[in-house]
Amino acid sequence: MRIIVTGCAGFIGSHLCEKLLHQEENEIIGVDCLIGPTPSLLKNQNLKTLLQHPRFQLLQDSLMDIDCNKLLQKADAVFHLAGIPGVRASFGHDFLPYTENNILATQLLLEAAKSAKLTNFIYASTSSIYGHKHGMVSEDAMPEPLSPYGVTKLAGEHLCSVYHKNFNVPVTILRYFTVYGPRQRPDMAFHRFIKQILLDQPLTLYGDGTQSRDFTYIDDCVKGTASIIQAENTAGKTFNIGGKERATINEVIGTLEQLAGKKASILYSDAAPGEPKHTHADISLAEKILGYSPDISLFEGLKKEIEYMKVILKGESI
Repeated sequence: MRIIVTGCAGFIGSHLCEKLLHQEENEIIGVDCLIGPTPSLLKNQNLKTLLQHPRFQLLQDSLMDIDCNKLLQKADAVFHLAGIPGVRASFGHDFLPYTENNILATQLLLEAAKSAKLTNFIYASTSSIYGHKHGMVSEDAMPEPLSPYGVTKLAGEHLCSVYHKNFNVPVTILRYFTVYGPRQRPDMAFHRFIKQILLDQPLTLYGDGTQSRDFTYIDDCVKGTASIIQAENTAGKTFNIGGKERATINEVIGTLEQLAGKKASILYSDAAPGEPKHTHADISLAEKILGYSPDISLFEGLKKEIEYMKVILKGESI
């Protein structure tokens, strides 16, 4: 199977490519222009193992500049993970890259998918489209994004639905809930917290720490994502991809202190705009149709990310 993975050098994308290559029948063409909040040095590190694989090919370019019709001409499946992430940075004058990379690039890819003979087109979305919700959230909840980033991802979802309904593009939408683990973006909380506590620096905490998240370990995330190409009757459906357990940020910091063997100093800042107070994924639909079941506990996942960060901070190759 020839598979296109956009955003292949990113946190989730690089792990997904490695997962898909475990099946010998898969050939991956990865697309990434190495932009976004993750430095190109780390993205190149993410690609290191992939570039040594005989069934992986990197196309380092933007979807805005690529001939998407040619790219998808012989493809069997597309995993569209490329885009500009981040809630806080989407406010203000930096919104243009969000519209280009999250909306316009998605439309170009879907337009090419109209005439391609795809079995699957998987669009990576986010729990940010839900906004403030109370209790467990299912896929039929009313979207109410709180940030420009969430708006662009929801716009991408609507485009996917339009192309599915009008041209039968076999679109499946996945909404990720706070994915963490090795290779996590430097702007994300766990990466920042772990780096700060390992370097004996104060932890920068937005809000009072009582906000809670449904945390999804990266291996569970890519397991659920990759399962789409083996599952049946997923076209036109949306699935939450959540984790094994929820926790408050204060509880996470306590676990990090336990794992690092040191007490953290905390600098409190105002709560960031655009962030919901709580997230809680109802993953029953993914369990039923995809056979999805997260395995990694928060304690185990944080331990793995700490070990990764220790290597990164030493400047060693992974």
